[in-house]
Amino acid sequence: MEYQISNNFITACVKDHGAELFSLKRNGVDLEYMWQADESYWGRHSPVLFPIVGKLLDDEYVYKDKTYKMTQHGFARDCKFELFEGKKNYLCFKLQSNTETLEKYPFEFELFISYTLIENKLKITYKVVNLSENTMPFSIGAHPAFNWPLDDERRSECYFRFDETNELERLPLTKNGISSRKEYIELFDERLYLNKKIFKHDALVIENLQNKSVIYKNCINDKFVQLDFEGFEYLGLWSKPCGAPFVCIEPWNGIADFTDHNKNIEEKKGIKFLEKNEFFESFYTIEI
Repeated sequence: MEYQISNNFITACVKDHGAELFSLKRNGVDLEYMWQADESYWGRHSPVLFPIVGKLLDDEYVYKDKTYKMTQHGFARDCKFELFEGKKNYLCFKLQSNTETLEKYPFEFELFISYTLIENKLKITYKVVNLSENTMPFSIGAHPAFNWPLDDERRSECYFRFDETNELERLPLTKNGISSRKEYIELFDERLYLNKKIFKHDALVIENLQNKSVIYKNCINDKFVQLDFEGFEYLGLWSKPCGAPFVCIEPWNGIADFTDHNKNIEEKKGIKFLEKNEFFESFYTIEI
């Protein structure tokens, strides 16, 4: 099913499949900000990444000497969520562990994803609850995709702006995981201009950002998207290097495996832990 929330400024639409945001518009303006999942490029809008972010080595991990299989970004994005609560400007969805998830991830959990409209901002909140007896390792992240460009203006004029930032610390992705060799991307006037060459080696995985905010904008019109993500450790930036007309801005708590990782999920870089009945909560906002 599909659900809509609206206020005096913006309207958002969310599916129960994956609790996935698929539309975000300013009221009275016929402009869609979200990527519309053209499968000839990439058939998703804004999947949630849980209980892992990124790709595991050989699509597997080890927990308590047992090996489990799990594909990239985990399973939550492909699950049907229950509408837990719905109001005019608020939606909350719930996913609970079941027989199928326990085969891939041996932990009882609840995952809540909520959407709240605050003037021209959409607040997206993740809440993870451990219902297991054992300490639960997990990662969680966002993967929203926006149209590139935001209007019928030139793609070459689009950029990311990172205020008070001169360079980005990048963890390079390879076919076999993240390399331990860190790279640095120099910004021009706090800006990283977009072109398909930027993504020729897959996503940009950014860490140690001091200012947890990024603006995506076209410098020849007034359209913009701003993400603020104080509760997240990493940021992913991604598009397909074929010139796909979308770009993803991805706050993450967790990253893919490093090339030399031993596959033990409890020793995975960026992993978080919850004790029995503890919960973890983080949120980010999208302003348009």
